[in-house]
Amino acid sequence: MPMNPFSLEGRVAVVTGALGLLGRQHCHALADAGAHVVVADLDAEGCRAFAADLGRDHGPGASGYGLDVTDSGSVAALRTDLLSRHGHVDVLVNNAAVNEKVEDKAGGAGVPFEDFPLALWESALRVNLTGAFLCCQQLGREMARRGSGSIVNIASTYGVVAPDQGLYRDPDGVQSFWKSAAYPATKGGLIALTRYLAAYWGKAGVRVNALSPGGVRNGQGEAFITRYATRTPLGRMAEPGDYAGALVFLASDSSSYMTGANLLVDGGFTAW
Repeated sequence: MPMNPFSLEGRVAVVTGALGLLGRQHCHALADAGAHVVVADLDAEGCRAFAADLGRDHGPGASGYGLDVTDSGSVAALRTDLLSRHGHVDVLVNNAAVNEKVEDKAGGAGVPFEDFPLALWESALRVNLTGAFLCCQQLGREMARRGSGSIVNIASTYGVVAPDQGLYRDPDGVQSFWKSAAYPATKGGLIALTRYLAAYWGKAGVRVNALSPGGVRNGQGEAFITRYATRTPLGRMAEPGDYAGALVFLASDSSSYMTGANLLVDGGFTAW
């Protein structure tokens, strides 16, 4: 084990969904630990711009790629290019996800289960689960071939416990938003995929773990933030940077005897 087991110096780390709120935080955390970060998301130009910013702030640099995780050809092209440029991929963070939010009720999301559109259910399956499957298949096989690597699947507390729909009910008792079944179902499936791959690739030296964040404060109404805080033992929602340490732990050699685990970082939300 290196002198600093948290160091990612010399390693190439891919982050999908990298332009999202937590995706950007994940990229910063990995770059801070010394990795060359591959910023991957649908917006290729945005990825390159963000990677350039990371490169100015961090010595190992970064690179940006347009990536559609639901398209096997897109994922295969990323793998080919990374191997051509770097010769190896060491860390994969499957962060890309569709997640309807209480602060964003557009597009038919946030409705009762009985009325939830099939198209949104299928979209969540494609991005949240099939997308992770394809990235693990393409990039994980290269890790297995080399005999080392760490995959971190970003799951959720809602992959472990059901959503408390009361959190989304206004103080006057009116409910205009419901957390869908699609998000918990896909995140639960992602945790199951994590265990499957941990067992499948264990002897090949590839570790596969899940990181399950709790709710992140990001422009929700104060009433919702208060309800969530009351429901959480630490008495607050997460800040976007609260997951950096856990991510670097799972990506690095500091968790070298850990695979198939689901690390809950949720302020105690699932403790009661």
